[in-house]
Amino acid sequence: MSMAKPLSKLMSCVILDLDGTLINSDGIVCDVLRVHLVKFGKKWDGKRARRIVGKTPYEAAAAIVEDYELPVTADEFLSELTPIFSKKWGSIKAQPGANRLINHLRSHGVPIALASNSSKENVETKISFHRGWKESFSVILGGDEVTNGKPSPEIYLEAAKRLKMDTSTCLVIEDSLPGVTAGKAAGMEVVAVPSLPKQTDVFTSADEVINSLLDLKLEKWGLPAFEDWVEGTLPIEPWSIGGPVIKGFGRGSKVLGIPTANLSTEAYSDVLSEHPSGVYFGWAGLAGRGIYKMVMSVGWNPYFNNSEKTIEPWLLHDFDEDFYGEDLRLVIVGYIRPEANFPSLESLVAKIHEDKKIAEEALELPLYLKYRDDSYLNTSSKQNC
Repeated sequence: MSMAKPLSKLMSCVILDLDGTLINSDGIVCDVLRVHLVKFGKKWDGKRARRIVGKTPYEAAAAIVEDYELPVTADEFLSELTPIFSKKWGSIKAQPGANRLINHLRSHGVPIALASNSSKENVETKISFHRGWKESFSVILGGDEVTNGKPSPEIYLEAAKRLKMDTSTCLVIEDSLPGVTAGKAAGMEVVAVPSLPKQTDVFTSADEVINSLLDLKLEKWGLPAFEDWVEGTLPIEPWSIGGPVIKGFGRGSKVLGIPTANLSTEAYSDVLSEHPSGVYFGWAGLAGRGIYKMVMSVGWNPYFNNSEKTIEPWLLHDFDEDFYGEDLRLVIVGYIRPEANFPSLESLVAKIHEDKKIAEEALELPLYLKYRDDSYLNTSSKQNC
């Protein structure tokens, strides 16, 4: 969901955070902590992740030591984790839309800086695994190069100084509350892209809150607009998911009049964590029946307030019977919009049908039509798990 104030200034440069904003490091951090805390007889609680997002490594370590009452100091805990994290940096994936954003800004000559609470050495190590990133930044700043990390504005003020830009012309893109606070304290415009779910309401100080980098509208800030949207859709790197069709919430046909073919997310939680919530579309292969156009939602469905991230595909075909238990394979090729809440059930249904129309027409374009022949659609998902 995007919440934006009216455009009042023209931006000249962009300053980006790294962890959680450009790279999906939160998942790695949680995986490491989940394993490491067992050593102390503790179990990692993912809900506490908000306590460490956006903080310096030492502050995050101190928070964990305190929260879990560990019998070590923050320094000792950090020294244990540092070599473990160092081995993981190469496997951290870029956030959807990160490469697109960096390449776009670079190709249009927009100055870009990177400002992270991580150490300069760790920052450079992390970005070294992403081709072309290091060369794209005019300035790279680590948290160890300033006296105080975020939420202090110091790192953003220093970034503007090195860019030789006035702070009022800098657009900051951040995923955490400490980062947003730092950017605003520096006198900059800030776009928040929360890395943790259901956090939009806490970013009240941000000038705009968006669901993911895919939803960023640079023209709102006087910067060159993306030119890759096609007929109301954004082409993405295709991804796939599949499994037996299960019974869902019982609201698709009964409440919405829209028969969704639900998939269990148990075996695909890692895959879903890599993709922002929103409305996507692509092709669906149903074993023994055929291949069909498909539009689907990924996320928590704000209107129904799901407790877990789900995937709910709608096969755009009239079936005479249910097909629970049958093997369904999806190839997702494009993005339509972020998740949004609606004032009424009628407005939700109307929007879903609008999504259907957009997907049906877009899938006739050669850009998307070619994926109808993807081999995954004709291969049992059990062989691809």
